[in-house]
Amino acid sequence: MHWTTLLPLALAAPSIAVVRFHCSQLVVQRVDPLVEPGSIPSSHVHQIVGGNSFNATMDPKKDMPAESTCTSCQFSEDFSNYWTAVLYFRAQNGSYKRVKQLGNNQFETANGGLTLYYMQDAIYDQAQKSKVTAFQPGFRMFIGNVSARTIDEAARYRQLTYVCMDTWTQRAPETMQFPTRRCKEGIMTSIRFPTCWDGKNLDSPDHMAHMSYPETGTFESGGPCPATHPVRTSQLMYEVVWDTKPFNSLDWPADGSNPFVWAFGDATGYGTHGDYVFGWKGDALQRILDTSCWFNTNCSTESRSKLQSIDAMNKCTQKPVVDEGIDGWLDVLPGGHQAEYGPPA
Repeated sequence: MHWTTLLPLALAAPSIAVVRFHCSQLVVQRVDPLVEPGSIPSSHVHQIVGGNSFNATMDPKKDMPAESTCTSCQFSEDFSNYWTAVLYFRAQNGSYKRVKQLGNNQFETANGGLTLYYMQDAIYDQAQKSKVTAFQPGFRMFIGNVSARTIDEAARYRQLTYVCMDTWTQRAPETMQFPTRRCKEGIMTSIRFPTCWDGKNLDSPDHMAHMSYPETGTFESGGPCPATHPVRTSQLMYEVVWDTKPFNSLDWPADGSNPFVWAFGDATGYGTHGDYVFGWKGDALQRILDTSCWFNTNCSTESRSKLQSIDAMNKCTQKPVVDEGIDGWLDVLPGGHQAEYGPPA
């Protein structure tokens, strides 16, 4: 099943409905303070960006900006943490090798990481029409179904997609499952979080129930929030470019199946997911979201927000607390996982 949207990277004219910026890689390790708080190690490998106060517990009562001494994000006031699972290539002999991330378009010199969008309106709108509420201190959320191995199991999360990039700026068509052919410029994953908040809870037991997608339509179509989740927030979206090019010259499965697998064993792609812990300093995010500006300025000048250089972003790193091999050719995925292909199509 394919799902396509109009989501161009570069617009013909500037937009004032979206803020786009990059965060370099902070650390790659098996730690997940949202789903498996306190576990060292967690069940599978993640790539994390943002403030260097990231740790296995992440007490929501702590002041993340004050706890951090640097951030790998372009906005120097953003000490949030954003993370996803890590991608691996599975060779014909059953061994695995980690796929690294690339700096996205305009951020090629970044040390991997991911690109973030905070959108007030659809990315292709030419005017900021909506007022949205920034997330609050202590806020956190998760989206996706790690156990999904079929399209039916993943249907609720149709805004988590893949693009097989034949050109560096290609952003369509999007699919909900892994591409099954060699992609000339890599594979991009996009993770779009829900945009309607219940206005009360900063978190929930599953890290999702306090948030909702629009009652009808989508964020892009201006769908209304349900009565249970009346507060409209910005659309938070991750873009991650996985450097699959080094694997294009290797032998792929003889049956034509996809050779890539998530760190938790999913070889279908349906189990993709994302985690977010809010950590902006003061009212910095709300100030930016309330500001009208050109698309490529990130509203930094207009909102009086400081941007740091890519070199500074790259220097903000963290030593893994889990000492294990995650690179090189591995017999099994870290945590003992093996590729799972789900039921026959």
